[in-house]
Amino acid sequence: MKNHPDQAALGTLLRHVLELLDDGVAKVYVDQGLPEYRPRFSPVVRALVADGPLPIRALAEAVGVTHSAASQTVAQMVRAGLAAQAPDPADARRRLVSLTPQARRLLPQVDAEWTATVAALAELDGELSMPLGTLLTEAAEALAHRPFGERIASVLGRD
Repeated sequence: MKNHPDQAALGTLLRHVLELLDDGVAKVYVDQGLPEYRPRFSPVVRALVADGPLPIRALAEAVGVTHSAASQTVAQMVRAGLAAQAPDPADARRRLVSLTPQARRLLPQVDAEWTATVAALAELDGELSMPLGTLLTEAAEALAHRPFGERIASVLGRD
């Protein structure tokens, strides 16, 4: 009996691997008494710590996600009391995202988990034929160069 998706079902397999990684990190937060904290918050927290309050678009660029994904993550963080939004004094049409005092109090735990996650990833990478981050970066770059839809259309003779 298989315990993972078919390799040809790439989207399903990627989601499965992401779920396995995220579930492991989420369990650490639950064990630390932070059940509302989500793994997807950490890149946003790290960007806000490094660069201060940011508009959603800049935050999305800093984290490497779409504007929509950043907006959804920020909305979840606001509901959890970890982020706040306020009008940008330089441009009232934009809203700046910042960390709340509650989020700042969690920084030592978040930093410790991040350090542990990086170490655990290094251990995982040692079990793989190539580092997972390297493979995913190569895949993202190849797809940016030639999108998957174009590749499928070519195989179908529709290019």
